[in-house]
Amino acid sequence: MVGILTEKPSAGQDFATALGGKSGTYNGEKYVIVSARGHLYEFAPPEQQVAPAKAANYKSWDVGLLPWDERDFNWKRLRKKDTAAVLKTIKDVLGQCDEIAIATDDDPTGEGELLAWEILDELRLVRGKKISRMFFVDQAPKSIQAAFVSRKPIASMETDMDYVKAFYRSRWDFMSMQFTRLATMLGDGKSVLRQGRLKSAMVLLVGDGLKAYANYKKTPSYQNRFRDEDGVMYSNPDEPSFPNKSQVQQSYQPSLVVIDSTADKTTAPPALLSLASLSAMLSTKGVKAKTVLDVYQKMYEARVVSYPRTEDKFITPEQFDEMLPHIDKIARVVGVDPGILTHRTPRKTHVKTGCAHGANRPGTTVPNSLDELAKFGSCAAMIYETLARNYLAMLAEDYEYKAQKGHLANYPAFTGSTTIPGKPGWKAVFNAEDDDDAGDMNSKGLGTNASPFVHEGFPPKPPAPTQKWLMKQLEKRNVGTGATQTSIFADVTNEKATYPLLGEKKGKLTMTEYGEMSYLMLPGTHIGDLATTEQLQEDMKAIAEGRANPEQLLAKMKQMVLDDIEAMRRNGENMRKECGKTMATFEQKEKYTGIWNGKEVSFNRTFRGKRLSDDECARLCAGEEIEITGLKSQSGSEYGVIGALANLTYNGHKYVGVEQKGFVQNKGIPAAWCGHVFTEDEKILMQQGNAVELSDCVSKKTGKTFSCRMSWTADDGLKPEFG
Repeated sequence: MVGILTEKPSAGQDFATALGGKSGTYNGEKYVIVSARGHLYEFAPPEQQVAPAKAANYKSWDVGLLPWDERDFNWKRLRKKDTAAVLKTIKDVLGQCDEIAIATDDDPTGEGELLAWEILDELRLVRGKKISRMFFVDQAPKSIQAAFVSRKPIASMETDMDYVKAFYRSRWDFMSMQFTRLATMLGDGKSVLRQGRLKSAMVLLVGDGLKAYANYKKTPSYQNRFRDEDGVMYSNPDEPSFPNKSQVQQSYQPSLVVIDSTADKTTAPPALLSLASLSAMLSTKGVKAKTVLDVYQKMYEARVVSYPRTEDKFITPEQFDEMLPHIDKIARVVGVDPGILTHRTPRKTHVKTGCAHGANRPGTTVPNSLDELAKFGSCAAMIYETLARNYLAMLAEDYEYKAQKGHLANYPAFTGSTTIPGKPGWKAVFNAEDDDDAGDMNSKGLGTNASPFVHEGFPPKPPAPTQKWLMKQLEKRNVGTGATQTSIFADVTNEKATYPLLGEKKGKLTMTEYGEMSYLMLPGTHIGDLATTEQLQEDMKAIAEGRANPEQLLAKMKQMVLDDIEAMRRNGENMRKECGKTMATFEQKEKYTGIWNGKEVSFNRTFRGKRLSDDECARLCAGEEIEITGLKSQSGSEYGVIGALANLTYNGHKYVGVEQKGFVQNKGIPAAWCGHVFTEDEKILMQQGNAVELSDCVSKKTGKTFSCRMSWTADDGLKPEFG
């Protein structure tokens, strides 16, 4: 029996469709399909991955305790929240199989292998079983069937180099939280300045771009030039320029234009889009990167578009042939005349062998109309039309135009050039937006007579940073896949984040308060250098090819952290000066030491802002429940609670502290409402005047699950809000 592990339930359904059911026989082999829900495990907090004696050091944000030693870590994983049932199903199903076939996404970063091996390793499913890998270009039935038949055996987790490189990258990223601690503690000590290899590089690029844009000085220069009756300009590179118009000597007379050459030119269609370039285009229409990611994924699962997380910039001949039967229908859906798509053979500029998933493109499931795509999200039609027109442009003829050059009869040093548009070709299909090869589409060519004038010129103004501009900077350096770039961009521009880094509106980028602080912390750092990410990718490639030792590469981070401590220490002083910040001071929490349950304990004697008296602390140590009154809610009202000492746990750390047992006057929040059991955190939030979101309430009348916002006051009790 072959157990097939897919990445998510939607993929599992595609596999079932391709093979003939969730279980059965295909190509003479019995199989069963089981699905994960993305990553089911994550690394434990750093203090839980080291020896107990070192735990306090790894939990602390004290810069003096950095850098970390990667050899201290056991790389313990914790099961993610609400994954127990999924993991039990996977263990029960795969535990009965002779062979386990990894069928997670074949991501170029190895993320699919990492996801699968985490599960197999933690559930101890490897021993005594054959392990294989299914490689598939997409989740179409033919690809899945071929992948099942041609499974590749894997000797062990340690020999799966895609996993090894992804595991190295995941550890690198985990250890990079040190840079966030550095920037935070060497900044103002209280604003969390999030750092990461691509995140920080984006902030640095945008910050530099905004500075260049803001510092631009529009300094004019004046020079003699000519212009003909059709608007073509003629200039002489040796003609002097002056800062004042009055300094220009106007001694030239009108002259006839001499055409030197007229050449036929063509340009091929633009390159196929990446997810990052697609998102950048849509950003100018107000579509957020996170929305593009989410909607594109849904469309991919329905095979309306191709695999999102690809690094490929071309498609294979096989992928080209696969799409040909669908071209006419796709064209009609997006309003393109199929009759102009006459170049139906592979172009060398777009089609090459050796690709895996292929560049982003429409899928083989073609909608009947753009309106049909609304079920995937509000921007689904825009995603599809942009992607489809870009792909269809490849099937149109080259754009044709004439390039003309000429000079002035009386002043041969003055030359001009222009282009005369011809057959539109692919330009009738797709607007590349930044195409600059063909000049003015309305040009008539060079004129016959040119007259002198004083030209006022300015140095070129740096562009205002936009998402499109940022993605081009990253693409130039070949840093990250389009999906990774888009995902990180969505994170740094998340308006709901506590410490957002960048602002974005219709593609235009700005720096938030925390982004500006972060930017000023980055000059001269490794984490702010785009070369760091480039090097990481090279290291991953070297690991995958067996040319590098991941442990030795990981050890290099120590020096990076040490270097960045010094750089950020210098930068922090400048940042605080420019941003008007002061370094936070930290007071040690006052402790009370006493005997509780026969053991000496120390606990914080401040509870929700109120200092407990010696008598109250003594009574707590004696095992009593005490009334703690005079507490203030966020709305300003007073309330009281019943408290007692208890063994508590926070983020895996065990300690002794005061635990709330109820409310004074017995007017407290009930334990449950409509099937929802209130957590202590929810009770505290409501007690402080906040509303909490409930999503698992059950109607006593209908038995149906419903959602609401719940608040509470001592006078009125629970107050649900609907809608």
